[in-house]
Amino acid sequence: MNRYLIFLFFWISTSLSAQVIGPSNSSFFSIRQNGVSSIAANGDTVWTSPALSYNIGNSPDWMAPTGIDSIYNDIGRVFSLSVSQDTLVAGLGFTSQTSAGNQPAGYGYYISTDGGENWQFSDFLLDEFPPDKCNSRSNSYVEPETQEDLDPDCYSLFEYGGETYFRKLIIVAEQSPPYNVDFRNNVVFSTNWASGLLRSTDFGNNWERIVLPPFGEDFLTPDRNDYEWVDCIEVQNSVCVKSLNIYDSVDDDNLKGFSVHIDSKNRVWYGSAGGINVSENALTAPIDSISWNNTLNIGASDGLLGRWIIEIKEDTSTSKIWMTNWIADSNDRFGIVATSDGGQTFEQHLIGEKILGLGFKDGYIFAAGENGLFISPDGGSTWRKSPQVKSANTFLKESAEFQTVAETNDRVWIGTSDGIISTNDYGENWEITRVNFPLSGGNQYDDETKSVNTYAYPNPYSPAQHELVRIRFEVNNTGNVDIKIFDFGMNLVRDLGSYNANSSGVHEAIWDGIDGKGRNVANGVYFYLIEGNGDTIDGKILLVE
Repeated sequence: MNRYLIFLFFWISTSLSAQVIGPSNSSFFSIRQNGVSSIAANGDTVWTSPALSYNIGNSPDWMAPTGIDSIYNDIGRVFSLSVSQDTLVAGLGFTSQTSAGNQPAGYGYYISTDGGENWQFSDFLLDEFPPDKCNSRSNSYVEPETQEDLDPDCYSLFEYGGETYFRKLIIVAEQSPPYNVDFRNNVVFSTNWASGLLRSTDFGNNWERIVLPPFGEDFLTPDRNDYEWVDCIEVQNSVCVKSLNIYDSVDDDNLKGFSVHIDSKNRVWYGSAGGINVSENALTAPIDSISWNNTLNIGASDGLLGRWIIEIKEDTSTSKIWMTNWIADSNDRFGIVATSDGGQTFEQHLIGEKILGLGFKDGYIFAAGENGLFISPDGGSTWRKSPQVKSANTFLKESAEFQTVAETNDRVWIGTSDGIISTNDYGENWEITRVNFPLSGGNQYDDETKSVNTYAYPNPYSPAQHELVRIRFEVNNTGNVDIKIFDFGMNLVRDLGSYNANSSGVHEAIWDGIDGKGRNVANGVYFYLIEGNGDTIDGKILLVE
């Protein structure tokens, strides 16, 4: 590589991260967090996670409903959302700190039937603690060796097909966050990993556990009374050599719930780590009479790509059911599939792409993934990957993950790891919403926040974790603005260049933790200095890897 190419490469690699953008509007009412994993919409209103907020008609303001103290004054965060007209169901979880590390946990549900004016809180379903003799740490505990050794006091008993089965008790909320919720009239479903599939037939007042097929079974029907859910009690060389018939979602992949969808034909679709399950009667049938068909056809050209299903959605214009496929076994592949025949055969799309969310608008399909946003203008026949998303005054980080999709009357909304993007022209142009609190005048969460003329975020800043830090500052007069980064000894680290601020307002500079010679800077305190038009603005950044 000659010197000119080396210089050109260095100039491009450094200048791309030394941008100044703006002006941008700051809103008193803003979203609370840039990482958005759940979005749901109806009409002109869109709702978003993790701290529940909503927007009407693409307004600059994002409003926070009142009466949801479990979110704003407690540990609850929105893990899943489902909206229909004036009704909204939000599944809440939290991060539990345990001796085994941080674990996602179930917290409960918020339900509103009047557009978010009033809320009902529904507790997360847990079993009662068993007697002391059931505790493996108790001196009176005896490890069961055969089915006859099972003590009914230590398990939950349920009937299906006239047979009584044992279910392991779920007495803690850990590993049971509500990954997905859906509802139809007063019936609500929630998928919760270790808690499997939950159903409430009275809009969250009471919950019950739905019986699902054992892994590898094609059907679950009350006509049979000989089902075996494998709970392994002895493993040799990573192979289960001894088991008991106990309903236990930790040991059975098809019981681990990740996604649920009620389609236009009132069929319930349940996605697990063991394939896709479809029920014609789960909306209305008693627990002991619900039937399921399970599809675990991997490898065929018209089968599933992978057996781990984390998103299920219907394109109502075609009645096709679409779902994401993730890898749960060595034979699996990432991608998305669609079915028109109730899950018997599938179309395969975007093979190899890890897709997290799906959305549909006027024949267009939006697939949000870890590796980018994919758009099909023709129902899935062809796809294009969206370039880096930019708007008139800001952009998404190149490393941003696209996580969830929803549609209002005239827009498509996509939650990412770096904010919310929306489009009214199928992805040709974008608007970007990010945490964007004013420099002065407070905000909706603290109206007494101290007024400043600049701030940097995130701060502390980790280049490896955050990629870049954004420096917001206000320009009162137009003209050239110079922005420089200094270390603690006030030695120049990086000159971000001269920026022509041709209009007043709030602007934003970008720094990637690289010095003027293209090297990663060391941990420490750095200062930025913004000069222009007779004004000097300075601030501080704590950089920690």
